[in-house]
Amino acid sequence: MIVTLIIICEVSFWVLLAAGLAVRYLLKLRRTSVAVLLCEPLLEVVLLIATAVDLRNGAKPSWEHGLAALYIGFTVAYGHYTIRWLDGHAAHRLAGAPKPPKPPKYGMPRAKHEGKLWLRSLLAGAVACGLLQLAVFYVGSGTPAAGPLRLWQLVALRTVGIHGVIALTYLLWPKKAPAGAVQGSRIDG
Repeated sequence: MIVTLIIICEVSFWVLLAAGLAVRYLLKLRRTSVAVLLCEPLLEVVLLIATAVDLRNGAKPSWEHGLAALYIGFTVAYGHYTIRWLDGHAAHRLAGAPKPPKPPKYGMPRAKHEGKLWLRSLLAGAVACGLLQLAVFYVGSGTPAAGPLRLWQLVALRTVGIHGVIALTYLLWPKKAPAGAVQGSRIDG
């Protein structure tokens, strides 16, 4: 049931996002589009409540509950960033706004950009680990039922660690711009 709900939440995220942007740029109803886009966080609340109810009703903690926590963490950390990125592209394509600048490709600006993305992954991992820890407390931290939840905490930490190493490589070994290349002027944050 939880996996199905995660899929429904993901599909609903994109449907709401497309509807919100269509209302904003095709129908020119900015306030209505904001209302539609503000429904996005409700999807995560529904998933969180459904997961808690599933555990309360006696479901054995499993990978589905861990995946739900990681999904919520990722959406908390990257949801607004994704919406803002797509809004910039929709404004360019549908409303004649200037093309959004691309992230920097070289040197310290690229390292800073990657560092900011890693901070988002750190937030995602922290949210996921926090939710998983609450679930561990709920099912009993000394019980075998907490095992799968603790394993998902390790998955979240490992993911943050791998992304951190990748971001660090941009700082330690910055890619140099080819001769005559112009560096981008904006770093997404």
